[in-house]
Amino acid sequence: MGAIRGFRNLARLVGIARTLARNDALFALHTLGAAPRLAAAAGCLWRPKRAAGLRPGQRLARALQELGPSFIKLGQMLATRSDFLGEEIAADLSELQDRLPPFPAADAKATVAAELGHPVEALFSRFEDAPVAAASIAQVHYAVTAEGREVAVKILRPGIEKAFARDLDLFFWTAEAIERRLPAMRRLRPTETVETFAATVRAEMDLRLEAAAASELAQNFADDPGFVVPKVDWNRTARRVLTLERVTGVRIDDRAALIAAGHDPDRILAKAANIVFTQVFRDGFFHADLHPGNLSVDAQGRIVAVDFGIMGRLDRKTRDYLADMLLGFLNGDYARVADVHFRAGYVPAHQSRDAFTQACRAIGEPILGLPLQEISIARLLAQLFQVTETFEMETQPQLLLLQKTLLMAEGVGRRLNDRINMWTLARPLIEEWMRENRSPEARLRRVLDEALAGLERLPGLARDLEAAARMASEGGLKLHPETLRLLAANQGRGAPVWPLWLAVAALAVTLALALSGAI
Repeated sequence: MGAIRGFRNLARLVGIARTLARNDALFALHTLGAAPRLAAAAGCLWRPKRAAGLRPGQRLARALQELGPSFIKLGQMLATRSDFLGEEIAADLSELQDRLPPFPAADAKATVAAELGHPVEALFSRFEDAPVAAASIAQVHYAVTAEGREVAVKILRPGIEKAFARDLDLFFWTAEAIERRLPAMRRLRPTETVETFAATVRAEMDLRLEAAAASELAQNFADDPGFVVPKVDWNRTARRVLTLERVTGVRIDDRAALIAAGHDPDRILAKAANIVFTQVFRDGFFHADLHPGNLSVDAQGRIVAVDFGIMGRLDRKTRDYLADMLLGFLNGDYARVADVHFRAGYVPAHQSRDAFTQACRAIGEPILGLPLQEISIARLLAQLFQVTETFEMETQPQLLLLQKTLLMAEGVGRRLNDRINMWTLARPLIEEWMRENRSPEARLRRVLDEALAGLERLPGLARDLEAAARMASEGGLKLHPETLRLLAANQGRGAPVWPLWLAVAALAVTLALALSGAI
């Protein structure tokens, strides 16, 4: 079975090499260390098309577009991996357009009927045959429900699941071969990167998950009058069909149209910066596909988002790391930046702190020394990821997705006003968040909250321990003899076990307060 898989994927790799060669993009195989002999042979067998004036990344984007849906998505993922391909190529791939010819309206209607259990005519009073958007995984049709609500209906492409399953097998096979044959590439975690990519794609192919993401994002911003997420029509949503409230507006990057509609681009830019920052730091849940086609401004000046298939999550530990690291960079405190990386375990302990501090300075000084409007947090992260090889820092997939998101957001900001840095507009929000979450008082509050949460769990833990002791005495569970002796002594005094644990917890709280400097 393994031989058949290898032969099948090798045959497909030949076809891919041919497409890359024809687009003068074989450098991608050389860079990734994949099939070097095949890449050399392809360069001899197939002459490239004329590509005058195209940069390497643009040629690669053209080849990926030609290879189809899975490779378009792969290119968008590689746009976050400047550590793989370099910053310029990654930036070019970020412009890769996820557009394909539409599939027939009859197929779209058949999918709706099969998924929702009713013919289209029973669900919608009007369903437009011509799609308003056609991408690699799905296309969107405007419609009007039987109740008269205007909606947008997103429908998966027929057979898309099988097509992606075939390509994902190829991607895993290639990543496994790279890790096996090129040990130096393992720290970049190619197999884990493909796993992250596969999980993202699978989530995109269950539109119920996209509906849930839209609902969660809307709930997070329920009190924000400046940000709109379309309402989900759950009665017309299933695994392969998603129905959302139809929203209209001006594309967020169309500065002239925004001004003509009476909007102030600078206010829109400030609002967008605050929204991005709030999603990332306050909620740890962010829209990770913020290209201009997914953002618009409605008649009330509110920013409207669509397409929630790719969302990012950052746990509290990662957000704390990110905030401390960025603050260190912005303040020119490179020793703090290095310390954050070592404390988080991102850089192995045996590496030199002084050398890593020097590398951080080499990254920060050129970027932070630019004119204010040219400073890019996304570029800062990209540069940081590029030095990872020297210090054995493992790739953090969640931060790569964030870097891509910030890159897109900064691109939108420059189109709105190329003389203003969007992060300076969000600075008051950044400073407030830091005071509330990273000050000594905030850290003390978190220690106390965690300690109290632990205390609340103690009675249950004590009951479980007493139950375990009973089982042990009845022969149903074996415990360490010393544990049994202490339990027997405690029970022999007629006292419950949990006060002992309460005393231990109180001691832990006291130690935590002492360590935090509160006492």
